[in-house]
Amino acid sequence: AGAPAAIQIHTALRSRLRAAAGQMLAKIVSLVVLAAGAQAYTPSCASRRNLLGWAPAAAAAAGLAAGAPERSLAATDATTRTGAEAQPPLAPPNFGKAPDGESPFVTLPTGTQVKRFKEGAGEEARVGSKVAVQVQGRLVNLNGVNFYNTKDNNPDGFGAVPLSFTVGKGEALPGLEQGVVGMKKGEIRRIIVPPEQGYLRNPGLEPVPMNAINQNALDSVVKNPRRDSTVMFDVKLERLK
Repeated sequence: AGAPAAIQIHTALRSRLRAAAGQMLAKIVSLVVLAAGAQAYTPSCASRRNLLGWAPAAAAAAGLAAGAPERSLAATDATTRTGAEAQPPLAPPNFGKAPDGESPFVTLPTGTQVKRFKEGAGEEARVGSKVAVQVQGRLVNLNGVNFYNTKDNNPDGFGAVPLSFTVGKGEALPGLEQGVVGMKKGEIRRIIVPPEQGYLRNPGLEPVPMNAINQNALDSVVKNPRRDSTVMFDVKLERLK
């Protein structure tokens, strides 16, 4: 009679051990998934404070390559502005002069901030102007991680192809459009675009990242409600008509 009881005890112990092993394996898998999800970019860029500070013109112009024959990047119809709200009329900012003679940041009614590093010459960009600009886009929340740069758009090896769009047509982010109004040929500006004037409310508009790595970097802030999706563009106007 003792033998069957021993067999039953042995069977029960094996079942408990298997259940415990299964639970332990599930915990290990969960920890691995959490660790992978928690991994974030660790940029070796300037701090957020320095990024928004009064950098010299050379820093603003960094990465803005020399001009090349105009070629329009894939433009997105204005109807793709999902959730976009009515915008105030586009008007050039009034920079004035700081005590040191340098133009200060100007905050537009929409919250977009614009700073001029270099004045241009000739006709001003306005609503309806088709502009060709060299652009470098960075993520303020990630200490300046680059997510867009026209210098990377050089398919034929003859120079960086600028981003082209028509001001006021809804092809580019509202904040970028607001920032380029009033620019002249050769002018360089830094434009800080708040989430509502950027990708948060206007996904799919130009500038669109050119590869999966840059798109993932942008998505890591735009699609994360705990992060500020403010973006910063350094822009040089090459042509307008």
